[in-house]
Formats: sequence, structure tokens, C-alpha cells
Amino acid sequence: MTGEKKTEKGKETIQKLENVASEVYDRLMETQIPFVSLPVRTKKNIVFSDRHSVWKYGDTMSERTAKTLDGAYMLLRTMYTIDFIRKQINTKKSSTLREMYYISEGWDLAKFHAQQESDRLIEDMEIMTKGMREDFKLRPEENGASIIGNITIEEVVRTGAKRKINCRDDIGDAGYTIPYNVEKEKIKFKDWDADFIIAIETGGMFDRLSENGFDEKSRAILVHLKGQPARCTRRLIKRISEECKLPVVVFTDGDPWSYRIFASVAYGAIKTAHISEYLATPSASFIGILPSDIENYKLPTDKLTDQDIHALKSELSDPRFKGNAYQNTAWEDEIKLQLEIGKKSEQQALAKYGLDYVTDTYLPEKLSQIGLIK
Repeated sequence: MTGEKKTEKGKETIQKLENVASEVYDRLMETQIPFVSLPVRTKKNIVFSDRHSVWKYGDTMSERTAKTLDGAYMLLRTMYTIDFIRKQINTKKSSTLREMYYISEGWDLAKFHAQQESDRLIEDMEIMTKGMREDFKLRPEENGASIIGNITIEEVVRTGAKRKINCRDDIGDAGYTIPYNVEKEKIKFKDWDADFIIAIETGGMFDRLSENGFDEKSRAILVHLKGQPARCTRRLIKRISEECKLPVVVFTDGDPWSYRIFASVAYGAIKTAHISEYLATPSASFIGILPSDIENYKLPTDKLTDQDIHALKSELSDPRFKGNAYQNTAWEDEIKLQLEIGKKSEQQALAKYGLDYVTDTYLPEKLSQIGLIK
């Protein structure tokens, strides 16, 4: 992106933020109690968007109003945050979410009491402005995870120069590290020779597939999700899938928290439902570990904890889990099966049959059943 375009983007973002401040100011001038309206951010208020094929917030709204002391403090923090972001954009600076939390220590009564408060306010401001925190020049503490595969990325480095990196030939064992900003002004895909993307939950399994050469043998791009994936990881998966026309499969542990990882990649996370169309890849397929895999492959298991059981029961009422888990198997049937057997299992449990079993047997069987390999 040119300097001129960057400036225009910054001006547009500042204008959107100032519009929020103006609404609060106008209500004060009209002797009204100021407020801002936001969608209720729970699973009961997410609806399927036919336009984007992802889950987004519905029409149930809540108000942040100065009628209460807590509400007044939150509106005050909102005004301070708008001013802070405006200064960042104008001075061409950026900061982490953690730094913004600590900067609020100088805001007197408007300071945040926990980073969870400041992070949630930034999400609220994304909703109010229909923007993204990257537009606010805010970034998380951590970057995304890693990629290994035959895809060449052109990245704009710190000096402003463009550097081409092949994510198979030009990287070390850890792969290409995904930066927090993966938009087109930062990253472009120049060339690729692959048939699909496999997003992998754990670092151990990512390393196993890499060491076994699964990316080359199966013409795959490996993406490490690093647990619950960062926004930049989900965004990059979506961009590669759409721009390179590659299908996506998600390979996780067999527990309720891993199913939510898949849901965030494929359907959109509840926390970020306002930007699901930018982050989610609705065509993504789940390839395990499923509760039925635990039985079919006779995998080593651990007992479900009380937290696991509660999470599984919660997923039965989560609208994102109303479709198929794998081929014609319903998520509901798989979740009920897991509650019945009371067991969970990890990706690495496949090592029961040897270190090559996952790449020589399990994944080829799963991928052939959905038509990605022969």
C-alpha cells in the first residue's frame, strides 16, 4: 500500500472514531444521558449469514449508558481510547494491546482495572466503527504461528523493501512465522504448488508432519494453529484459501476445546463474530480427532473432566455445531457419543501405532474419504 493510501485509510479510521465521540457529545449537548448501542455478544445472539456463510451477531442489542456509574466510566474510557488511537495514527505509531492497558494508568478515573476490560473495549470499537484493530494500529503481544509448504510469500519488511520467502525452501525447522498484520499491503502470495491447506492444533503434530515430509509427499501447506488460533492465523488461512483456491482441513485433538478451535476457523468465533467474514473459512473441513475415531482407531484416552462435560453440553446448544462434523456424521451425534464414552484423546495418541502412522495411514484415509487425495 502506498503512503498516500495509508494516509487515506488513517483519515477514514479517525473519522469513524470521531463519529462515535460526536454521538456521545451531541447527546450531552441535548441534555440526554449518553449511550452507545452494541450487539449482545453471546452464542444466543449469533445468526448465520447467508451472504458470507459464517456466523455473525444478531439483532439483540445492549446499551452502554451513563445511567450507571460503571457505564459512565466505560464511556469515559471510550473517549480516552479514541483520542489515544487518533494520536497513534497521526504520529504513525503503533502499540500492543498490553501497552494500551498500561498507558491508561495516566488516564486518572478512566484507567482500566484489567486488560480484559481494555481488550473488550477495542472489540466494541471495532463493532461501532466496522473497522479492525489493525486499523487502530493496535496489535497483540504474540504473532501468529507458523507455515511450512511450497508457497512463496512477498512480505514488506521493516525498511519498506519487499522480500520473497518460499515457506518450504527459505525457512528453518520452525517454518515461516505469521506476522500480526497479514493484509495485502503487508503480504502477497506470488507462487504456490500445493493441493490443500492443513491447519494443525498442536506444535508437536505440526513438527511430526513436517519431519515426515507430509507437506511435500501430499502437496500440502501446513499451518500451525498454536492452540486457539490468533486472528492473523485465521485471516491468513482464509486469504490463502480464497486467493490460491485451496481447500482447508483442520486437524485437532479430540476434546470440546479443540472442536471450538475448528469452529473459530470455519464458522467464526463468538468473540469476533463482528468480523467473521474476514477471519472464517466456511468451506473448511474437520478431519479429527473425532469421538468416533477414538473408538474406530482404539486410541489411548483420558477421562473427561467436569469442565469438559460442561463444555460439550454447551456445544449441543451452540448453533455452530448443528451441521456435519465429518462427511455425513452430525456434530450432535459425535458430542453425544463423547459424553457417553466419557473419554477424550490427543492427536499424538496416534503414535500408539508408530511415528509414521499419522502421515502414512490416518491422514491419507481421512483425506481420501473427502476426496482431497487418491
